[in-house]
Amino acid sequence: MNWFTKTFSSTIGRKIVMSITGLFLCSFLVVHLLGNLTLFRNDGGEAFNLYSHFMAHNGIIRTMEIVLLLGFLFHIYDAIVLNRRNSSARPINYAENHPEQNTGTWASRNMGLLGTVILVFLIIHLWNFFVPARFGGLDPVVIEDVEYENLYVRVVQSFQVWWYVLIYVLGMIALAYHLIHGFQSAFQSLGLTHKKYTPFIQIFGFAFSVLVCLGFAIIPIYFFFSQQ
Repeated sequence: MNWFTKTFSSTIGRKIVMSITGLFLCSFLVVHLLGNLTLFRNDGGEAFNLYSHFMAHNGIIRTMEIVLLLGFLFHIYDAIVLNRRNSSARPINYAENHPEQNTGTWASRNMGLLGTVILVFLIIHLWNFFVPARFGGLDPVVIEDVEYENLYVRVVQSFQVWWYVLIYVLGMIALAYHLIHGFQSAFQSLGLTHKKYTPFIQIFGFAFSVLVCLGFAIIPIYFFFSQQ
């Protein structure tokens, strides 16, 4: 156990954990987006409410929520530890005295800031949607003689508030930048780099980051302007 602890508490080990949890969270984003796209169906929210009910009451999904939460916690904790180690190893005055040597993209230099913005957005998002969906507080709706919680109405009402739409869109912009750097960095940390395949990974990672975040951002924008 000692070697295991030392390995995964080292900088390389923590980067591996960051990479694995990050790619796992990417898979969650795809599933979550596909479910949210049911909001665009012209059925008064029936498909979305059925999807929400399934996600809230399926035993496998509820178990995966615990795994997802642990993935978030490990990802955030390792990010904080690595950021502190990088700050200690690279004093601030170095970047100030040698700005030309401060290499990397803007996203790579500001992953901590982007992660903080995403975390704040996530807390607001969970409080507004996840908590009422799991612990009550939503109005009921009857679908085929069965009563369900009407999360669809909560979504529509939330996306009528301009500042919430703004927070949501800014959160998706931050997430896009975070993913663009993180996707490529994850493969690099796992040693999955090759001059033949790395360019494809970079292109795929960029497309994935932009399209997924754009898909999420379109939802509040659509409901905000369609209800005006």
